[in-house]
Amino acid sequence: MANSFRVVIPVRYASNRLPGKPLLTFQHKPIIEHVYENACESDAESVLVATDDERIAEAAKKFGADVCMTSSEHLSGTDRITEVVEQQGWSNDEVIVNVQGDEPQMPPANIKQVAELLLNNPSAVISTLCHRIQTIQEYDDPNVVKVAKNSKGRALYFSRSSLPYIRDVDVRVLKENSVFRHVGIYAYRVHYLKQFIKMPPSALELVEKLEQLRALENGDEIVIDECLEHPGIGVDTMDDYHRLKISS
Repeated sequence: MANSFRVVIPVRYASNRLPGKPLLTFQHKPIIEHVYENACESDAESVLVATDDERIAEAAKKFGADVCMTSSEHLSGTDRITEVVEQQGWSNDEVIVNVQGDEPQMPPANIKQVAELLLNNPSAVISTLCHRIQTIQEYDDPNVVKVAKNSKGRALYFSRSSLPYIRDVDVRVLKENSVFRHVGIYAYRVHYLKQFIKMPPSALELVEKLEQLRALENGDEIVIDECLEHPGIGVDTMDDYHRLKISS
């Protein structure tokens, strides 16, 4: 199918800030189950959970997920997904969506959107999403990744710094200048995934600790659009988990 896509959910247990977070319960289900269910509603041709941990694999199989066991040596979700595509033998032109295993509120519409964005932009090698920053706190927070994009929807730069820098910032100025927060969901074609992991980490990537900068530094095109729906709360810390439970 020319417009089909697959979802791979890379999940690890040994998170530095919140170990075991995919198995934390939210609305009577583990976080990873919510991620999987949303992905299954996105019109994806297939959805796989990729992990190196038997506890996550066992939990995923209990709620009916297809699981692919991967190496424990991977440093990123991209590396883990590349192993999956090689194990599965998927063709080079297949589109793969990376839905992170700690995003239990990521709407199916956004998952489909990021896949279609890549499918509709053959010159781009990666597609991703963003949404508008509404508060000065978000704008100043280094844990909130900002993105600048051009008029054609191509990413110019990603940064943990306040981007673009606004000299006299207030909420009105933020909204007028369309300052965007990056949403960590990606789509790529299989052939680019295989190329990407062979590239050495780039200088800006190492400074910012943002893997997507490797693509930009190599002159590759990332297409980006505003989310159709708010992506919800991703769980990186215990505070995030408490906010998630309160939001429900």
